[in-house]
Amino acid sequence: MRSFFSLLFLLSTAVVSAQADFAQLARYRAANEALPPPEPGEQRVVFLGNSITEGWVRTDAAFFDDHNFVGRGISGQTSPQLLLRFRQDVLDLRPRAVVIHIGTNDVAENTGPYDPEFTLGNIRSMVDIARANGIKVILAAVLPATKFSWRPALGDRSNMIIELNQSIAAFARSENIPFVDYHAALTNDAGGMDVELAEDGVHPTAAGYAIMKTIVVPVIERTLRE
Repeated sequence: MRSFFSLLFLLSTAVVSAQADFAQLARYRAANEALPPPEPGEQRVVFLGNSITEGWVRTDAAFFDDHNFVGRGISGQTSPQLLLRFRQDVLDLRPRAVVIHIGTNDVAENTGPYDPEFTLGNIRSMVDIARANGIKVILAAVLPATKFSWRPALGDRSNMIIELNQSIAAFARSENIPFVDYHAALTNDAGGMDVELAEDGVHPTAAGYAIMKTIVVPVIERTLRE
């Protein structure tokens, strides 16, 4: 009996350990500690997101370095995970602005059933936190996708992405928040992205990121001037 309870304890400990860093707070801990505080007048901008943001830094690091942009994307993440790490990966870095780009993995149900109101609520909460700390916010549209290779049973969810983007855009308008419409610039007639822009239909290629760059930079520059 004692061995049974010992085994049960070990199993429960393993489960807790696996769930202990749900938001992956440790992912950028060292990088955040190494990043010096912004100089007076410095216009630091944090890009917060999932693998699309993480991949952008990996694909075009010079773009981030040259513009004083800080990439804080984590592959597979959903809106509640971004909300949980907002202090560590945004507030503590003391940026002038944050670009929030999230939603793909919510629709793909990476961390549970998709609820558009829940996703939008998490985005609203991040906006509230940023504004309360004097950080300007830019919201970005979820990229087009017709399917997710890691969730084939879900089928075509391109319309769900369109509807989520409509909700994010409406919220942005109501709060006078800049909205970066990546979706309109990247989508094809099927509601996805052409292979030259995203080989797997979800994650942009260098060509896809080049288009995103031309859309977001003017919005950031205008936001920082205001």
